[in-house]
Amino acid sequence: MENKYSEEELKKMLSEEQYCVLRENATERPFANEYWDNKRPGIYVDPITGKPLFSSLDKFDSQTGWPSFTQPIDKQEVSEKTDDSAGMTRTEVRSKSSDSHLGHVFEDGPKPSGLRYCINSAALRFVPLEDLEKEGYGEYRALFERQGIKPQKTEVATFAAGCFWGVQSAFDRVKGVMKTSVGYTGGKLKNPTYEDVCTDKTGHAEAVQVEYDPAAVSYEQLLDAFFTIHDPTTLNRQGPDAGTQYRSAIFYHTPQQEQSARNKIGALTKQKKFTSPIVTAVTRAGEFYPAEDYHQKYFQKKGIEPVCHLPLDLTDKKADR
Repeated sequence: MENKYSEEELKKMLSEEQYCVLRENATERPFANEYWDNKRPGIYVDPITGKPLFSSLDKFDSQTGWPSFTQPIDKQEVSEKTDDSAGMTRTEVRSKSSDSHLGHVFEDGPKPSGLRYCINSAALRFVPLEDLEKEGYGEYRALFERQGIKPQKTEVATFAAGCFWGVQSAFDRVKGVMKTSVGYTGGKLKNPTYEDVCTDKTGHAEAVQVEYDPAAVSYEQLLDAFFTIHDPTTLNRQGPDAGTQYRSAIFYHTPQQEQSARNKIGALTKQKKFTSPIVTAVTRAGEFYPAEDYHQKYFQKKGIEPVCHLPLDLTDKKADR
């Protein structure tokens, strides 16, 4: 597929950041982008044309804060050109199919190629291994099978524990958590905005949806983290934040999650871990509405080290940067 869209159509189709990177050659902030620390197996494709560009098999931690690869998945899909725009000579990497800016390539990568394709997350769309066939990329599954890599089984958990900026930052540090998203759930209004929820009239809670690898972290361990990062005894309040949107709640997705949550609350109550009664609501998960983009990974985007909602256990000691 080639780029068949006009610039006006692309402005509507892409986020502001994607358009700035892909069409205006901008560079996103390091350590504050979607894929710099993504470790899931899969491929990265052009968000405009869908053409495969890079594979997780060639991804490595360059400690630069941007996704880095030793080579493209198909060299025919990328082009290189000299870039003198920043007062230095660099080699720009572009997607051939959409003629879009991806990033730059440097000669300081690991052997055997010695190359580091430093690519903007906003210039990529990730397709996890388990979704390759469903999204029409089944031919690339064999690349992973030859390496003995199997689709990763993930499960979903949803928690509310006050301001979702800190809650997301805390769960991002838990080993086995693959992805997090902040949003609104538990209310009646469809497609609520942050302004709607702030009225305290929609019934929604600021929540975090957690996608995790059950082979690396159990739901019970996520509950341990949840009860460590906030005060579950304050009704509709966390610190200075007051209102039902800041309530403590566990939104269960399966009967097993519900039972685990109720068992945990019972055990903590029996152990008298808190001086006041636990008021955490245990509710069936309903529609989860992702929050506006500026709320996602808020502390990372702002380059702020969070000082709240930090779990005392289960962390991988990975700082939000």
